[in-house]
Amino acid sequence: MNGFLIALFIIITLIIILLITYIHIYNKINESIIRIEEAESRIDNNLRDKYDLLNRSISLIRNKIELGPEAFKEIIKLRARKISNFDLDRILVKSYNEFLSIYEANLKLRESDEIFKVSRQLEIINDELLTLRNYYNANITNYNKMIKKFPTNIVANIKKYKERPFYDLKDMTDEDYEDFKL
Repeated sequence: MNGFLIALFIIITLIIILLITYIHIYNKINESIIRIEEAESRIDNNLRDKYDLLNRSISLIRNKIELGPEAFKEIIKLRARKISNFDLDRILVKSYNEFLSIYEANLKLRESDEIFKVSRQLEIINDELLTLRNYYNANITNYNKMIKKFPTNIVANIKKYKERPFYDLKDMTDEDYEDFKL
């Protein structure tokens, strides 16, 4: 009887240790997920603000100078499409670069206070987006490592967590499959 109680005590102790370990790992993965989702939310808000500012800048620029039909073509097409934040970010980067080249090449635009304010707001948003992308990618790195490494991969498999992509400004729609990292 004494041996049975000792074996039962050891089994219960092991179950408690395994349960505590599982809970600790589960919480660690969920903390990472929360950080990632927070960064995604802030990135989403900044992308919306950037989109709105670029759209506003188009009408401001058109009021000052004549633009060709190809100017800001991609961002204008966005109005009727639903795309991921990854794709939206890529298009907004291209549109912002187009805005900068038009802005810097035209003295009339540089003299406009409204367009100057828009350019400064876009610059602030770009700086914040860069910081948020770095924060997001750092947390994605930690999360993806936990998904792959033992013993956290056991909990990840039980909870069916999958790897997540990085924000790296690569094009997922082209034929180069190596440019978008997991």
